[in-house]
Amino acid sequence: MNSNNDKLKGSVNSTVGSIKEAAGKAAGNQRLEAEGSMQKTKGQVQKIAGSVKDVVKEGKNLLGVKSSKV
Repeated sequence: MNSNNDKLKGSVNSTVGSIKEAAGKAAGNQRLEAEGSMQKTKGQVQKIAGSVKDVVKEGKNLLGVKSSKV
């Protein structure tokens, strides 16, 4: 998966997780709130992974490494 896909999926998961978390709080549903919190965290990690891939790719470019895999 490339960095842009990671970032996009991360944004979606983070947003959906925030909505679930808020809905769970509003409804007093601890399970939904916890599920939303976990999904939001997953999204944040995906976005970070995408950023790390970008940094690694840029580092490889600066060093002249010819590998296309990150």
